[in-house]
Amino acid sequence: MRKRLRLASVLTLCALAWFFTGRTRGDEPTAPAGVSRDSKAAIIPCEGMIDPALFYSIKRRTGIALEEGAEYLIYRISTYGGRVDSADDIAKYLIQDVAARGHTVAYVATEAISAGALISVSCEDIVMQTNTTIGDSAPISMGEKLEGVEREKAESFIRAIFERAAEANGYPKLLLKAMVTVQIEVYRVRNLQTGEYEFFEGESLPTDANLYDVKGAQEINGDDELLTLTASQAHEYGIARAVVSDVNEALAFLAARDGVRFGGQPIVLEPSWSEHMVSWLSSPAVMGVLVMLAMLGVYIEFSTPGFGLPGIVAVICFAMMLGSKYLVGMANWVEIAILFIGIVLLLIELFVLPGFGVAGILGIALILLGFFGMLIRNAPDEFPWPKTSADWSSLSAGALSLTLGFLGFLVLAWILSRYLPKLGFMSGLILAPAVSGRGTGSQISMTAPPENAGRQLHVKDAGETVTRLRPAGKARFGDAIVDVVSDGEFLDKGTKVTIIAIQGSRVVVKPAESGGQA
Repeated sequence: MRKRLRLASVLTLCALAWFFTGRTRGDEPTAPAGVSRDSKAAIIPCEGMIDPALFYSIKRRTGIALEEGAEYLIYRISTYGGRVDSADDIAKYLIQDVAARGHTVAYVATEAISAGALISVSCEDIVMQTNTTIGDSAPISMGEKLEGVEREKAESFIRAIFERAAEANGYPKLLLKAMVTVQIEVYRVRNLQTGEYEFFEGESLPTDANLYDVKGAQEINGDDELLTLTASQAHEYGIARAVVSDVNEALAFLAARDGVRFGGQPIVLEPSWSEHMVSWLSSPAVMGVLVMLAMLGVYIEFSTPGFGLPGIVAVICFAMMLGSKYLVGMANWVEIAILFIGIVLLLIELFVLPGFGVAGILGIALILLGFFGMLIRNAPDEFPWPKTSADWSSLSAGALSLTLGFLGFLVLAWILSRYLPKLGFMSGLILAPAVSGRGTGSQISMTAPPENAGRQLHVKDAGETVTRLRPAGKARFGDAIVDVVSDGEFLDKGTKVTIIAIQGSRVVVKPAESGGQA
């Protein structure tokens, strides 16, 4: 009897153990073998110039794709490169953030050159369309290849970025290195024991014929070349996972390899029109043009009385420069505040304080500091000084655009001051040079008591400035206050002046002490 009870107890315990073990190993039934699970894909184009605007655009569109449940994030690459710092930002975002929430795939639609190659290898998979290319990632500065120490300093940074991507996603590290540095000679040798191919630098080729097919070593890249691969070569060497004819075939490859099923058409998330505009406004060439137009507007505005179209153009240009830099993260609130304070100080110096002193000098210094800070991405509590080769490249490109814009302003300002007054229909935009003794009388737009509303001014009439002339401003002649302009000098408020020319509604004056009548 005891034996039967013991046997029954053992069987009961075994049954309970089997029941609870089976329940804890999986609360949900496992899908039968060969059945694909449903998955969702999103296509995110990465095309054109790689810049800060593209980085923020990719972050925005990737966030939307993840919120809509996309598990496969397919970045359609078609670019010849761009800024290294922006490519590094995108690469870090893909590796450190997106990869933990979705499967990243670079679909090379045309070419992935330079910074485009860096973004591609930062994805977990690369799928290339037939007859496309990837590689050629040596750093350049302002369109010229770097040499010597400068080149090595830039290359060491970029090589480290490529090596990070190779380690994260399992790409051949030596091949990625050869895309960056010219001097690397790469060979492919078959391991006789594993049957797999391995890559070696020329100086490190194996010599043991029992382990490697030494005689069959194949040169992939010469010591005077940058590695650039076609789609078929990239697939053969283990960089591209597949070569396909279109994106639908790429999806079919991923579905078959990973055992998933993509239902319906993938989401396609194109950049918005505002992102295209911000990218265009942030380009060095456009920034140079905006600087030129802004300064030219300020120059014309100070050369004519009142506030008109040139001043509005200047304000719009400054707003576009600051807004585009702020939206792409190149300008923080500290730099904008410094620039604003500098402008205020300069205006105070021009319109309130006599002469030109501390306020004007400090205003100009703050304006220059504000613009300098916007050439480099930095946190509000950091001094805007370049730390990496990418920062130096960004600084040099920005400084060149500002310099060219300033030189363009000087040329146009000289042309306008010399020839614009002679162009009849445009002469009203700028004051003509004063010609002493011209004009005998004219109806001038003025502020005067009603009984003197019809008063006329004449050459040699004397008066006194009621605002500073820089060179435009206002002067009082008897009971009338008139818009005037000096003959080139900046005159302080209260200066005795004499009319030396009246040209239509334009009144030109000079200091009475310099030859006029008091």
